[in-house]
Amino acid sequence: MNGDAIAVRKHVQTLALAFSMFTPKVWIITALAAAIGLVVIGLPTAIYENPFFIRMTPVRPQDYVIWVLSSVLIGLIAGSYFADRSKSGDGKLVSGGVLSVLAVGCPICNKPVVLLLGTSGALTFFTPVQLYIGIASVLLLGWTLFLRAKALADTCSVSQVPPQRDQ
Repeated sequence: MNGDAIAVRKHVQTLALAFSMFTPKVWIITALAAAIGLVVIGLPTAIYENPFFIRMTPVRPQDYVIWVLSSVLIGLIAGSYFADRSKSGDGKLVSGGVLSVLAVGCPICNKPVVLLLGTSGALTFFTPVQLYIGIASVLLLGWTLFLRAKALADTCSVSQVPPQRDQ
């Protein structure tokens, strides 16, 4: 096997080890956090019909993909905090969540974007960039999940090392 395949295999093993540390309670928390992520991202961006917000532009297929992937990753990251209390990756979780909202939101409903670019600027310049913002969001959340998994795997491997006996 080449070096890249070995590295990918090692990363997959790290994720598998971290997820094996999830108890049924942690999986329930993970599912709840993912569901909350769906609501928190989907409600203000009006991806689904709701009485609070109206979307001025149609929802694109990419918006659904980024919305669901981001919510699942947010759920897994949140669950990892209940499997282990270390704080590695806090800022990346918030950043990834904010980028997800920007990526799937209606470009002309986003007040800061309209303020900076105007309505036509939001449609002309911001709309095409949203796909790349969404990709960045998913990558950042994926990287955060990997860092959390690595932290979990490291605590597991340290706690499973038998103590040294003095001779």
